[in-house]
Amino acid sequence: MAETPYVAVDVDVLDRNIAAMAATARQRGLALRPHAKTHKSLEIARRQLANGAAGLTVATVSEAEVFADGGFDDLFIAYPIWPSEERARRLRALADRVRLSVGVDSMESAVALAARVGRLDVLVEVDSGHHRSGVPPKEAELVMAAAERAGHTVRGVFTFPGHAYGPGQRLEAVKDEARALRRAKTAAVRSGGSTPTAAMTEAGDLTEIRPGVYVFGDAQQVELGNCTFDDVALTVAATVVSRRDGHVIVDAGSKVLGADRLPWASGFGRLPDYPQARIVALSEHHATIEMWQEPALGDQLRIAPNHVCATVNLADELIVERAGREIDRWPVDARGANT
Repeated sequence: MAETPYVAVDVDVLDRNIAAMAATARQRGLALRPHAKTHKSLEIARRQLANGAAGLTVATVSEAEVFADGGFDDLFIAYPIWPSEERARRLRALADRVRLSVGVDSMESAVALAARVGRLDVLVEVDSGHHRSGVPPKEAELVMAAAERAGHTVRGVFTFPGHAYGPGQRLEAVKDEARALRRAKTAAVRSGGSTPTAAMTEAGDLTEIRPGVYVFGDAQQVELGNCTFDDVALTVAATVVSRRDGHVIVDAGSKVLGADRLPWASGFGRLPDYPQARIVALSEHHATIEMWQEPALGDQLRIAPNHVCATVNLADELIVERAGREIDRWPVDARGANT
């Protein structure tokens, strides 16, 4: 058995989550292009494609390189790339061996990509309310035209309804996403979707969804009501190393769980087996858990991290389990692929 703390994946729950999202996309007439930044795993990506995914979404050029090396040949880098000399070289190499699409959200980036990389398949990013990157919807056609003039093949538009990651925001985010992409109705690809919004997205204004977190679930998704603890496939196994009145200390801290905690979150993660417990403090190697059903020293607890994407990026491998027993180990192939 692995030493704690370690990142465990229940393979049966994982497979169920993958199949359920694939069915959701099919039933709604939407292409599914899952975001691999969540799992960073070649094995999990293979399972997604085996269930009908059209290709993969990735967050960085280096993630694209890892998945291209792993045999995946249809990749979308879903952020507006500014091509340094080295990044341009890497993009050219990728475009020579896979069907590559990249994001742009300005005329300047479209021109720079054409000058430094050459012709690419691009999607223009539209801001649908998250207010990170992306152009206002009314400017999407202008950037699409500029990209075409620069020599690119414009495949369509995309957005990230990230404001759905807030209590009570899911329905409004779905509406915002549809309104934003509706402005580019002539685009062949209208790509959106996230784990919170996927189940409410209908074909028409969108043609494709790009959820990521759904494969594992996490404490944020449970607290938002988007899944239950029964849907959480990834947990961190931790050992109780200390106890005091009403609290236990375990050997998993921010260097394993990640430090994310949105203002509305009830703690630094959740315990599926003790739903009333709360992680009230997090240090680098320890978590302090407020719980009145005190386990014994040496007992193992399962922790669902707040933000599973951050947890996976901190792990070298995933311990694959079935019915609580280790059956395999999968490397986190794209760990640290952040450039």
